[in-house]
Amino acid sequence: MELRLLVTFEKVATVLSFTRAAAELNYAQSSVTSQIRALEDALGSQLFDRLGSRIRLTEAGERLLPYARQIIELTEEARAAAAGTEEPSGTLAVGTMESLTNYRLPPLLEFFHHRYPKVRLTLRPTLGDETRQALRQGTYDLGFLMEEETEHPGLESEVLAVEPLALVAAPGHRLYGRDVTAADLVREPLLATEPGCAYRDLFERELTVVAAVEFREFGTIEATKRAAAAGLGICLLPEVTVAAELAEGLLVRLDWQPPFTLRTQLAWRAGKRLPAHARLFVERARRLVSEEG
Repeated sequence: MELRLLVTFEKVATVLSFTRAAAELNYAQSSVTSQIRALEDALGSQLFDRLGSRIRLTEAGERLLPYARQIIELTEEARAAAAGTEEPSGTLAVGTMESLTNYRLPPLLEFFHHRYPKVRLTLRPTLGDETRQALRQGTYDLGFLMEEETEHPGLESEVLAVEPLALVAAPGHRLYGRDVTAADLVREPLLATEPGCAYRDLFERELTVVAAVEFREFGTIEATKRAAAAGLGICLLPEVTVAAELAEGLLVRLDWQPPFTLRTQLAWRAGKRLPAHARLFVERARRLVSEEG
């Protein structure tokens, strides 16, 4: 087996498309097809089922994929070691979300930009399920999750911190200064980001025990909290995202404690050997969140 054949196989297995793999590897599609056939001939096994315009891994392909990824990762490490490269380098595709990208990660990104310029970070904005799937497929190297659960099939994860949540409204809201119950909340206009966001989904689950609820969706955290500040309703958001508005008096915090706990986590594919620059990113993320705490 040649390394280039394994690289091509890993890319096709990740994106499940010969055309897309060819574009990302800068090959002609015919070259990708011939390389996959050469690898199948060398192994004596078919690696992909062709289903019209779609493909999927066979059982042999599923078994080969984790070994191919380990070989590729170890080869990259070996090259760096042989070259005596002391400065961390490489690419990292990181799945993240608005609440972390805008409010927690800037110091981490600034640190890497100035301290380790050869580490190329690519942030991919996705929510929980999409991030987990991309990690399992190898599309992402690392992924931030903000979830109630800490066990994720096919992934390893590290809890960085418990993420406080705040129920907020415009100053002068009738519920401000009162002990608030779920029964109070279902009678209020509710604002939210898109479905799939863990704290929005858990909030909705909690309220629907009392009564059916409907959210006005504003897409982003920024739009949602501005709508709340304008008196359009109340919303539940990570505390870090509304800290400035609370301090400035643009929003007030209502006295309601969520009966669920979210944890900010950093995850990667189970069994994946993290290269040095990825381990460094995990360590710096852990330290950053610890210092903020």
